[in-house]
Amino acid sequence: MAWFVLVLSGVLEAVWATALGKSEGFSRLVPTLVFAVGIVLSMGGLAYALRTLPVGTGYAVWVGIGAALTVAYGMASGTEAVSPVKIVLLMGLIGCVVGLKLSH
Repeated sequence: MAWFVLVLSGVLEAVWATALGKSEGFSRLVPTLVFAVGIVLSMGGLAYALRTLPVGTGYAVWVGIGAALTVAYGMASGTEAVSPVKIVLLMGLIGCVVGLKLSH
């Protein structure tokens, strides 16, 4: 259950990070509200998962999922440049996250 919550919390990290960028310095209401709800749920899920998972592994997986999804969303939406090097590095990041999970 902790791994499921951790992955979901990583997804929510990408949600709040993206909403933070779209909030334009907290000047837009809806993205600011999405950010606030997303960060509370994401951090709450991380805290729950870290009750049973090692902090280093759990945190690295959480950040890796959030970072990978945030970049992937940016590339899919056109706000982030796409290049073969970025794609390879993003795949490497995802591979490292999977590796941390499998090595646990």
